Amino acid sequence: MSDRIKISVKDHIADVQLARPEKMNALDESMFLGIIETAKQIKQDASIRVVVLSGLGKAFCAGLDLSNFSPDGVGGGGNDIITRTYGIANKWQQAAWAWRDLPVPVIAAVHGVSFGGGLQIMLGADIKYIKADTKLAIMEMKWGIIPDMAGTQLMRHSVRDDIIRELTYTNRIFSGKQAVEYGFATHVSDDPYNDAHRLAAEIALKNPDAIVNAKKLLNESPYLSAEDGLMLESKLQEEVIGKKNQFEAVFSSMQKRAPKFDDYR
Repeated sequence: MSDRIKISVKDHIADVQLARPEKMNALDESMFLGIIETAKQIKQDASIRVVVLSGLGKAFCAGLDLSNFSPDGVGGGGNDIITRTYGIANKWQQAAWAWRDLPVPVIAAVHGVSFGGGLQIMLGADIKYIKADTKLAIMEMKWGIIPDMAGTQLMRHSVRDDIIRELTYTNRIFSGKQAVEYGFATHVSDDPYNDAHRLAAEIALKNPDAIVNAKKLLNESPYLSAEDGLMLESKLQEEVIGKKNQFEAVFSSMQKRAPKFDDYR
């Protein structure tokens, strides 16, 4: 595992921290690869039911590390951004898209700054807790480029189109409070990290089969016709209802005890 990422797992919750605090968790080649490898590791571990994603030190993520910027490509990593190296994504897109692509929910805890690529990584989370005074920006226009780390495919479902356009064209800095108002984040929090873990603990006690299928349904529904969306609901429900974990959800609730679920399939 890259030294850019710290990860621990307890009670089915993966605690993932961007760990380059001396650089405000800015993105260099090692950070990109560490993020991708961490998400891959989590995806392969069916005992993990929720992820909390945060940044160590004074910031969530300050975006691209400009000291590593090269005219030959982002972070000196070459200029081939067209080749799909991770499913539907390239390497830089995967750093954000990997969190949306995980089968389990991801909760981001955001503070300090979340600029450029950092904002796009934040957008990959299902739910985002953020401090009111956090500074955010779609920063790419400042450097004469466009957002290209999957953010356009993530923010468009929760943020008004005209807001996205204004912030993209101007790279205006906005606050955590405004991020919630605009739809970039979910909740303003005085303590995003602890609030994220409290929610993660609640989700970890739900039927993991139902949680995984709910995320799949919510991920795919915006891209489907009504006919295909209704069919997907039925197919995914058929995979959950009447199975061992579903019965355990019912019985543990009736018996007022903690559930004992099998790992999701």
